[in-house]
Amino acid sequence: MSDDEDLAPAPKRTRVYYGSLEEKERERLSSESRRGGDGVKAGIKAGNINISSGEYLELEERVSERQNDALAAFEQRRRARQITVSTDDAEVKAGLRALGEPITLFGEGPADRRERLRSVLSVVGPDALKKSRRDEEKAKRSQDECQQTWYHEGSASLKDARLWLAKYSLPRAMKRLEAARAYREVPEATRAIRTQEQQNSLRNLNNFCSQIGDDRPISFCHFSPDSKMLATASWSGLCKLWSVPDCSLIRTLRGHSTSVGAVVFRPQAGVSLDQSDVSLASCATDGSVKLWNLESDEPVADIEGHSDRVSRVSWHPSGRFLGTTSYDNSWRLWDLEVREEILHQEGHSKGVHDIHFHPDGSLAATGGLDAFGRVWDLRTGRCIVFLEGHLREIYSVHFSPNGYHLATGSGDNTCKVWELRNRKCLYTVPAHQNLLSSVRFQPTDGHFLLTGAYDNTAKVWSHPGWTPLKTLAGHEGKVMGVDVSPDGKLIATCSYDRTFKLWLSE
Repeated sequence: MSDDEDLAPAPKRTRVYYGSLEEKERERLSSESRRGGDGVKAGIKAGNINISSGEYLELEERVSERQNDALAAFEQRRRARQITVSTDDAEVKAGLRALGEPITLFGEGPADRRERLRSVLSVVGPDALKKSRRDEEKAKRSQDECQQTWYHEGSASLKDARLWLAKYSLPRAMKRLEAARAYREVPEATRAIRTQEQQNSLRNLNNFCSQIGDDRPISFCHFSPDSKMLATASWSGLCKLWSVPDCSLIRTLRGHSTSVGAVVFRPQAGVSLDQSDVSLASCATDGSVKLWNLESDEPVADIEGHSDRVSRVSWHPSGRFLGTTSYDNSWRLWDLEVREEILHQEGHSKGVHDIHFHPDGSLAATGGLDAFGRVWDLRTGRCIVFLEGHLREIYSVHFSPNGYHLATGSGDNTCKVWELRNRKCLYTVPAHQNLLSSVRFQPTDGHFLLTGAYDNTAKVWSHPGWTPLKTLAGHEGKVMGVDVSPDGKLIATCSYDRTFKLWLSE
């Protein structure tokens, strides 16, 4: 054996290609195709063999995107390190809340929460927290301004009316105080005997007359100043005048096209006014207010201004002014001598349901659907007493003849008596089992309080003392209105059962 045969065969070196093999592959395929590589063509056509057709992947774009993201994250961390955040956890939570972020996350501690706030501020900017606090303070300041009392310049007619009201009310207040002082001079025993006699008379109240008043529910009733007529309002849109005490129909007042909320006599109607003078006022759910005399079945004037339902109207004791309440959250005062609206008073956050004027003519009380009552000084325009305590809407307000007691009836089934001298609730009468629709003091000396409610009854309460004296039961539907005759002898109730009843002490 030779030495050449003893040598191991040389290993086969693999060929290393630098660059793309695409050109070699194309040459191989072209040579195979020239040799009839139909199978390769079929594989390419079927998608089993993929060969680039010249597309190139730009790696620089992806690299640049990653670099930009990394730089942005680095810049954000740098800004976060420069932001000063309070170490008080309560302030950190307040800052997160102001920025709209959750104040805490599951398993998050104060340090983690602080870092999260710093991270958020690095994104939105350190001034975002200051801006949100400024906006919050601005909103709070504007809210406080909305709750403040504000005034605007009134008309010349309003100024004249306020001066006239002051001159009218002050002498009446002096007379009322003189009568109160004279009553205090009466011996206690005499006053007790007189009160006992009055209460015994009230305990003997009985149904004197019952009359079907309309084919729809009767919503309101009111005695004339001479106690010889009774006006009723109905959901049919009709107002009717009835003679008292025989309950015969005198006149039907036609003019409203929707449900009538109230009809009231002018204070001097039938006493010092002529038959042709304006003697009544009525209102309806369509926002209309109409004036009537005692001669015609048609209204003599229309009062327009309210944009929503007008629930109640009330005459000022002078007979010169008319107050109207509406569900447009306001009440208005109309001067019939100048024949214009002199006051458009806002103040309630919801509709105003009832209004009543003080016996002196100096104040007006309103009750609304916001469960609050307000007492307004007509001579200055200020709200001097804010009545807060009812849980539901206030549907009726009424001043006592003594001048310092005010009764309110509410949807919370109670009647509250307010002491205006110390601006507090004097007593809460748990009056009925359903909402109170009407409250009335006895008009001559106020020695009893009358309440009507949706539990189909009306009740008489002593004043003061607030003990129940008589329950007037007999209606088959809700009692929607009550009234006491000016001479204090008769009580009227009207109901959802389309009837009204007169009650008289035997």
